[in-house]
Amino acid sequence: MSTTAPPPPAPASAAIDAREEDIPGLDLGPYLEGRPGALEALAAEMRHVCENMGFFYVKNHGVSPEVVDRAFAASARFHALPLERKMEIPLDMNNVGYMPVNASMQRHSKVEKARKPNYNASFFCKRDRTPDDPDVVAQRPFRGMNQWPCDLPGFREDVMAYAAAAEGLGMRLLPVVARALDLPDDHFASSFNPAQFSLRLLHYPPRDEGEPEQFGTGAHTDGGFLTLLVQNGVGGLQIRRKDGVWLNAPVLPGRFLVNSGDMMKRWTNDRFLSTPHRVMNTSGKERYSMAFFFDPNLDRVLECLPTCQGPDNPPKYAPITYGEYLTEFLNANYFHRNKGAAPPTA
Repeated sequence: MSTTAPPPPAPASAAIDAREEDIPGLDLGPYLEGRPGALEALAAEMRHVCENMGFFYVKNHGVSPEVVDRAFAASARFHALPLERKMEIPLDMNNVGYMPVNASMQRHSKVEKARKPNYNASFFCKRDRTPDDPDVVAQRPFRGMNQWPCDLPGFREDVMAYAAAAEGLGMRLLPVVARALDLPDDHFASSFNPAQFSLRLLHYPPRDEGEPEQFGTGAHTDGGFLTLLVQNGVGGLQIRRKDGVWLNAPVLPGRFLVNSGDMMKRWTNDRFLSTPHRVMNTSGKERYSMAFFFDPNLDRVLECLPTCQGPDNPPKYAPITYGEYLTEFLNANYFHRNKGAAPPTA
């Protein structure tokens, strides 16, 4: 009797297209318009999504499409500069500036073992500060001045306009998160006064098809509270479902893709998910995205939320400031923060 050989295993990059129900969409319109009952309804949707998927799209979010478009145009102009120009502002210990291709790696990822550095280039900035800012003068970590390229008119203005708009969206989501966790609407207000944020302008060159493990960004979970992502029309983001299946996330014009991160998971005692994801640019085109990491103030001590613990569910994590947590996360994933730790060559 003849037998048929089993099919070869799927490559590490295998993924299927997401269905609409896999990555739900939340409409912020009724809530932002102040309609009766809209906040509670939206919070119930967010609770379900964050407990079961950890990723969701938002529409009618209040961020101007013109602001988004100008920021994408600014990102493309910056990444098109010669490498030597971009390397004039290398990523520093505050994690602001330029990071070239192959300069980061998910070395401590709990998802998959990274074998190659991330095949993307990034520009990072945070809240824009002046030389006389008290935190700049005191040289406080992650509160230094941004680094800006020379002779790129309008870049700083367009990037910071987008950062302000994204921060506004993050602040509008805080009451929704609070109600999703059965907390008062203003529960998170003091922890985000002011918020700590980081904006990352990413450029993913077309992937080398001869390098099967060349991920634009290796499998990982985000380290913070919420990540707000917009993409320029080119896909590549893959999200891992609870059953281990990787999903190709569609690019939906005009919508943000939002996910909860490790700090949210820790703060909620593992109630809300921090879902693994990765990027593989197989489009043959240049891919751009903008990731806005919206996080608590660095000085706030974060401990298990009161509605996420009980006699049968004690806190799993010790209290920690977000600044301490952020330092640990960045030290684990960025080569420039670890002297002598160079990316692998194979």
